[in-house]
Amino acid sequence: MTPSRVPRNDDQPRDLDDGSSRAPAAAELVLAGVRKSYGANVAVRDLDLHLEAGELLALLGPSGCGKTTTLRMVAGFERPDTGTISIGGKDVTDLSPHRRDLGMVFQNYSLFPHRTVAENIAFGLRMAGIGRAERDRKVMEMLDLIQLPGRGDMYPHQLSGGQQQRVALGRSLVVNPKVLLLDEPLGALDKSLRESMQFEIRGMQQRLSITTLLVTHDQEEALSMADRVAVMNGGRILQVGAPSEIYDRPESRFVAEFLGTSNIFEGEVSEDGAGLKLPPGAAPISVPLAVRHRPGETLTLSVRPERMALGPEAESLAARFEARVTGAIFRGTYAAYQLHAPALGRDLFVYRMADGPLGSVSFRLGEVLSLGWAPEDAVIVRSE
Repeated sequence: MTPSRVPRNDDQPRDLDDGSSRAPAAAELVLAGVRKSYGANVAVRDLDLHLEAGELLALLGPSGCGKTTTLRMVAGFERPDTGTISIGGKDVTDLSPHRRDLGMVFQNYSLFPHRTVAENIAFGLRMAGIGRAERDRKVMEMLDLIQLPGRGDMYPHQLSGGQQQRVALGRSLVVNPKVLLLDEPLGALDKSLRESMQFEIRGMQQRLSITTLLVTHDQEEALSMADRVAVMNGGRILQVGAPSEIYDRPESRFVAEFLGTSNIFEGEVSEDGAGLKLPPGAAPISVPLAVRHRPGETLTLSVRPERMALGPEAESLAARFEARVTGAIFRGTYAAYQLHAPALGRDLFVYRMADGPLGSVSFRLGEVLSLGWAPEDAVIVRSE
């Protein structure tokens, strides 16, 4: 997947403050050497992160990895033990949340149930002392931007989940923040609505060119919405890159397995340094090495299921094994196969675009096929 780049300031619509719908100039967000502990538990370990002005970066990781703590430090709800946080070149580490020029959207919307949609959106403007006429104008503009014109007099309980999330987004954007923080913003929505909201949020973010930090545990959400993805685990950032780079060229076993299914192989480098011997007793296979490796060294490979060759397409490959189909699942646009390879003593996974009648798969349960991969499709990863 090739991510779309965020349009820069000279490509944007006009400013909200001059009667239209553009946010102020986007600002960089920089975390340098940030660390946070709770007693003996280190939640975030010496974290460095740089968001370019106008980009959307997804901080992705499992529960407890430190991503929410990182977001709370950026927001000002937690203070780092060490390190600094700056927005637009200004150190905000010691500033209170309301002085950081941030907007924030939560998973549970956090709307005021007793206030109308318009009153919810206007809340930040009222706190900032904006006059009634100017406030009303900005609210009307924001209702248009979030595609809820004419709904200003409704109450949150009269809206769908997606509409409530739009209101929460509008409330954050109407004050023209320099940075937008999204904390699992789509977690409360069903799958079909999540997908449409991914397009809506991404579209607004690109239109306004607002620097955005998205915190999520949802791999699909991160890969779909972000310019770059930072994968986090154990309080550390393991890899940062474009979605396609993170998915296709993971640097560690954790990243390979966390971002979708991956076939992982561990083996010993052959005597000539150009092949890998896979246990138990398989013949060496050739893999592309960025640098020559020492004979006898242990390496870990990752091969994505869609990169695996199956059936006739695997016949000419050096990295080829016989495998029996033990499972087949139709997933709409593709079929997922589970196969057992006796030579490897393990199961492998292969994805293939679905063909034939709806719900059909190409290979039958119990069928024995050739299975393999091209050397260039095997990525060497750290074993951690």
